[in-house]
Amino acid sequence: MLYIHATIITVDQTRRIVSNGAICVHGSRIKDIDKTPILLQRYPEEEQYDLRGHIVIPGLISTHLHSVQALFRGTADNLTLQPWLCQRILPLQRTVTAQDAQSAVRLTVAELLKSGTTCFLESMFFAHHDFDALCRIVQESGIRGCLGHAVLCPSTYPAHVADGLSIDRAVEAWRRWHGAADDRIRVWFGACTPGLATEDQIRELTSVSRDLNIPITIHLAETHANRAYLCTKASNPIAYAEQVGLLTPKTVLAHAVHLVNDDDGPSALDRLARSGAQVAHCPTSNAKLTSGTSPVPQMLAAGIPVSLGTDGVACHNTCDLLQEMKFATLVHRVTGGSATALTAETALEMATVHGAIALGLQDEIGSLEVGKKADFVAVDADQVHLQPALDPVSTIVYAATGRDVSVVVVDGRVVVDKGRLLSLDESAIVRDAKQRGRDLVNRAGLDEVVRSPWPLV
Repeated sequence: MLYIHATIITVDQTRRIVSNGAICVHGSRIKDIDKTPILLQRYPEEEQYDLRGHIVIPGLISTHLHSVQALFRGTADNLTLQPWLCQRILPLQRTVTAQDAQSAVRLTVAELLKSGTTCFLESMFFAHHDFDALCRIVQESGIRGCLGHAVLCPSTYPAHVADGLSIDRAVEAWRRWHGAADDRIRVWFGACTPGLATEDQIRELTSVSRDLNIPITIHLAETHANRAYLCTKASNPIAYAEQVGLLTPKTVLAHAVHLVNDDDGPSALDRLARSGAQVAHCPTSNAKLTSGTSPVPQMLAAGIPVSLGTDGVACHNTCDLLQEMKFATLVHRVTGGSATALTAETALEMATVHGAIALGLQDEIGSLEVGKKADFVAVDADQVHLQPALDPVSTIVYAATGRDVSVVVVDGRVVVDKGRLLSLDESAIVRDAKQRGRDLVNRAGLDEVVRSPWPLV
């Protein structure tokens, strides 16, 4: 297939942007990228897809997401993290059935694909929510998923949940599913937050991770309280992560809001940079829950390739990574007092090449280059709110949203065409989510609090 007449933001090593560009796709990979007249001459027999008026970018990569929370959208607004978790999320989480979880996953994946995210890291999927079903939905949808099987168990968890949180159960799932769906599925360990999981549990996990080469994603230093706990165990959160074996290129540290303070100095960030461990930045979630702002400009300056995640919709309300890019640039201008604290170009890198590095997939995805997987997104720029598109990167980061996505290709397969999801039944997903969302809130006993403070008549 030859995709022609597009403006192509490659995010390759030279960061070139090809005007009137074309991409030739053979099978699941990019065979060629160049100007449209050149590729039309090289491949005159290829079927053509005209993307005139579109801006093409690499498929977006979300490195922190809780898919089950899709059914919790709008249930926990205007709360800080602790009451958000204890008063809303945990009651809902305890009520979710395996069937609810599957409905939530389908809703999440549909939203991701339609808004331009082609690969995601599921942070923590519980076994009793049916991890196999999660994998099957990823397989059928065409999306690329790094799926964190929840591991490590606080003593407060009920027995049926605790049974599925063993490292052995996660390894079994890894053996079943890792590399499935033409290698679109990768299985990770989704670890409990330090403090809920003990040091010994985390050390055991990191040992198995090294032995079997299974990556780990874990929340770290999201709140002042978690930093305080970590600082009772080590001099700072980075030192804690190092002493329990988490500082490796196979680890994604989610949030990292209170990773360092003035006393830690740049040496702590230098240690993190040397380790190769990754950080997933979730600016909207951190702002909405008043958790704070991660020191992303300082981390980037230290050479840490920070990526982006939307977190769960219970604390973000959307999986739209295009919106997340914009907010990331704005929040660091406010906190850093500089108009260049985090530019549009850096935000796009965070959502593409940095995400690929975080997931260990930098040789396959994250940029549009010959030989890489054909994962890309076409945004319809011929709309009043996106014109004149004088600077395509600015247009993508500051003006576009997921609703402007027209075409999505994953592994060479068109999964969204002219805004229509092809791989899943969108109307059935919406009907099921509406019913299950209402039922879930009622079963959790939250029907009197999950409502607008304004009168509904």
